[in-house]
Amino acid sequence: MNPYTLPDHELEALLHDDAPCGDATTHALGIGQQTGQMHLRARQAMTLCGVEEARRMGKLRGLRVLGPSRHSGEALAAGEEILSFSGPAATLHQVWKTAQTWMEYLSGIATCTRAIVHAAQVVDPLASVVCTRKNFPGTKAAAIKAVLCAGASPHRLNLSETLLVFAEHRAFLGDEAPAQTLARLRQTWPERPAIVEVGSEAEALHWAAAGADIVQLEKLPLASVERLSQALIGSHCRLAVAGGINAQNAGDYVAAGARILVTSAPYFAGPKDVAVSISAT
Repeated sequence: MNPYTLPDHELEALLHDDAPCGDATTHALGIGQQTGQMHLRARQAMTLCGVEEARRMGKLRGLRVLGPSRHSGEALAAGEEILSFSGPAATLHQVWKTAQTWMEYLSGIATCTRAIVHAAQVVDPLASVVCTRKNFPGTKAAAIKAVLCAGASPHRLNLSETLLVFAEHRAFLGDEAPAQTLARLRQTWPERPAIVEVGSEAEALHWAAAGADIVQLEKLPLASVERLSQALIGSHCRLAVAGGINAQNAGDYVAAGARILVTSAPYFAGPKDVAVSISAT
């Protein structure tokens, strides 16, 4: 599933950053105009992401795309071909590392995300995995693409489009009652669900009773999640769990009653290796 492709001006900026004055080595060797081919393959099993941008980078530099026709979200086995180009050696070298590294990092995020989604949905197909805004600054569009193509969704794209009340917000509210806080939120942003992060079972029940749409449990143990999920049966309030969610424990949290898993883990996943071979033709 390819949710979108980043625009040309962003890809041009990436290519320009790596070769602002061309490739010095191919120029010095005098081989820049010789023709060749470049093949990129999965060195290990992965959920592929970023191939649309890599393909477009080649086209922006005039390379011919040889195939195959891959899409972000595809599951690849080790050794499978991702993408191939033909064209002048100078251009192949200019596109090589940027296209390769782009796919490696995004495929790392996508592969980790897919593993968490699978672990959760094996227990309950209706469970949702949502990824935080804790991506490396400047990489949001790319990181969110990797999350989406792997079957998860964004928890918060930015501060401007969600209402999520942390303890750090409540520190400025004095003794204001939770119901009053929620009423003010809904008066100002009537179309947004009100989410409140809590650090204890008592807080969760307090805010749920006050009318929160979602209570987000921060690093609560599985036993607490299970008790709260039972206590809130029939309530309009939904449970989200956050803090340390990964592929190893996602299924346990779903089994305990959580149906929204909030995670930052994919953004810290290691890249997936993309092997590159270049040859003269």
